[in-house]
Amino acid sequence: MPPSRQPILDLLDGYRAAGDTEIADVERLRILAQAADDPWLRSAPLHVTASALIVHPGSGAVLLRWHQRQQAWLQVGGHADPGESDPLAIALREAAEETGLTDLVPWPDASLRHVVIVPVAASSREPAHQHADVRFVLATRDPDAARP
Repeated sequence: MPPSRQPILDLLDGYRAAGDTEIADVERLRILAQAADDPWLRSAPLHVTASALIVHPGSGAVLLRWHQRQQAWLQVGGHADPGESDPLAIALREAAEETGLTDLVPWPDASLRHVVIVPVAASSREPAHQHADVRFVLATRDPDAARP
């Protein structure tokens, strides 16, 4: 089995989906991870992404990012870089890149919090496709250090 599959399968093994829609999305993700040579491969019509909601536990504040293409406030996250396959590490890297925060840690632990398959509209650079997004919660001690 290619090494890029196992971290997703391990993550899903301990996860309990909430509701019929998420149960179906988890099953689609499991099938993708079992069948694809690289479930993170961005050129596939359905591929894995990793994201995180950033919180400041002391105040209860939540950090969201304006996503120009989606025209919505969203959690941070995105695609794996070549050779990456650890979902939490990808979410941490993406969160740090998108916010400038250097103190991010899983909160209250490193558990997977949500799985959802989301449609992504076509752009001038890529056709319409879907993200199988695995989501975590990260905390910062210094939300004022975030940069646009």
